[in-house]
Amino acid sequence: MTISNLLALLSGVFWTVVYIDSIRIGIKDESFAMPLWALGLNIAWELIYAILGYLHDGLSLQTVINGIWFLFDIGLIYTYFKYGQKYFPKRFKPGWFYGWGVFVVVVTFVVQLAFLVEFGYGPSAAYSAYLQNLLMSVLYIQMLLRRNSTEGQTLLIAVSKFFGSLAPTISFGVIGYQSGEPNEFILIIGILMAVFDVVYIGLLANMTMIFKKPAMGK
Repeated sequence: MTISNLLALLSGVFWTVVYIDSIRIGIKDESFAMPLWALGLNIAWELIYAILGYLHDGLSLQTVINGIWFLFDIGLIYTYFKYGQKYFPKRFKPGWFYGWGVFVVVVTFVVQLAFLVEFGYGPSAAYSAYLQNLLMSVLYIQMLLRRNSTEGQTLLIAVSKFFGSLAPTISFGVIGYQSGEPNEFILIIGILMAVFDVVYIGLLANMTMIFKKPAMGK
């Protein structure tokens, strides 16, 4: 197994942990663990590139991983529609919540297809993946601060996301997998993503400690 394939496998494992624990904690806390816009982009990306990956490369390692991730996405979107309404503004009727969720998923599919049309199969998969991953890193922090609690979030998710994103950053941004040359765009976005992920891990760890502290006098 090459280093790049090993890094792809590690990324697949870490991100699968993210998805599984997100579904678990979502059900446990009656919440959802992945911000909606990030979830929509993930669903669109993983379905599109699981299909195109199979058509271009057959059952390659990354194609299989994309397909597995898409199956977990179904569980993630279930937790959003099942439990997400409590985070939606109360002044809107329930139908607005469901309509907004569907609208976001449709828009994210359009965005992914726009990348595909403009850049072609290979570059669009890489560039859109990194930009949406950076957006996800920012949205995780926003979600934590907005909820002001660890509800629907775990350090396992945060740390696994960090390593799951770091592995392909090394593969594409440093080693230069497929192209033979390091991709500076991926490296820069990957570094920014790592910074936000570390910030999120720190904030979540601090908040986890706060909520675990016993009340005064007990």
